[in-house]
Amino acid sequence: MNLQFEELPAQDGARIGIASLDAEKSLNALSLPMIKALADRLEAWASDPQIVCVLLRGNGGKAFCAGGDVIGLVQACRAHPGEAPPLAAHFFAAEYRLDYQLHTYPKPLICWGHGYVLGGGMGLLQGANIRIVTPSSRLAMPEISIGLFPDVGASWFLSRLPGKLGLFLGLTGSHINARDALDLDLADRFLLDEQQEELVEGLLQMNWQEQTSAQLNSLLKALQQEALEQMPEAQWLPRRQQIDELLDVGDLASAWRAITQLHPQNDPLLSRAAKNLSEGCPLTAHLVWEQIHRARHMSLAQVFQMEYTLSLNCCRHPEFSEGVRARLIDKDQKPHWHWQDVATVPDAVIDAHFVKAWEGRHPLADLSEY
Repeated sequence: MNLQFEELPAQDGARIGIASLDAEKSLNALSLPMIKALADRLEAWASDPQIVCVLLRGNGGKAFCAGGDVIGLVQACRAHPGEAPPLAAHFFAAEYRLDYQLHTYPKPLICWGHGYVLGGGMGLLQGANIRIVTPSSRLAMPEISIGLFPDVGASWFLSRLPGKLGLFLGLTGSHINARDALDLDLADRFLLDEQQEELVEGLLQMNWQEQTSAQLNSLLKALQQEALEQMPEAQWLPRRQQIDELLDVGDLASAWRAITQLHPQNDPLLSRAAKNLSEGCPLTAHLVWEQIHRARHMSLAQVFQMEYTLSLNCCRHPEFSEGVRARLIDKDQKPHWHWQDVATVPDAVIDAHFVKAWEGRHPLADLSEY
């Protein structure tokens, strides 16, 4: 199962639920059984009056969660060429339901986002109502490199970042540190990696009968005060004006040129971003441009419904399988994209990714009813 669940006794009969991702070798990558088990336990804890708070964390020092099990998905795609395999339909529906469940959770839900927080890990972190980052945190939506697209609600949180930063991060898969995460409202608190046990102890000592929000805030604020000296320097907000000017363009092809031409610059951060995009999937770049444009006026439920459609259609096209092959299976780092030039991706192909790939009612139609 690669999951651990604990219930620790707190004051006056209250209990703290702790869910730990436990697949250290794969950097806690989410499999379908893990997603289902976590969703079931969170639902049980939500309806248990003794559970007053939930902590979601990942075991191992390298990562909270480095994404979903895309290798398993691609193996299923290869067995069903040209169509969305049943595993993909089940996986993405379950994952997006879990993410939505986190966004709408009725109790304090703390997510400890240390180390790598990538792809599916970002979906978990952004859904929590208290998002903790640490000096080791490296957050990113790196799907440009594997021919997918930034999903798990990224249409929602990237489209709401200041200026063109969401578009830039989606196109380049650039990492952000803890300071960036706080600056961009992708995290709520900065704590030290070694403060996790102190946080748990504080939760166990709290009086959960009254003024819990104020007490919880005081606990987190006090812990953060001890940690602030180790806050890393901001990377992306100081570059916002430059990025906004860079991406003040009317179409994706112009955005691609603007970013990839940064490569010779003396700014290592922007140079790395340019390299990521230049080696990335042109079809994915078009999907990023379109999804962020469409998501601006969508509800959270509508975002997950759109992303489900996109995900199944990505499984029907060769780019996703090829990207995962090159980056994660063969690891030759040389994907052979079907469309190698961003200008050659047909509009009809892009539009088709936003058209449902199943019969009948949308599998996530009921999210709007919660």
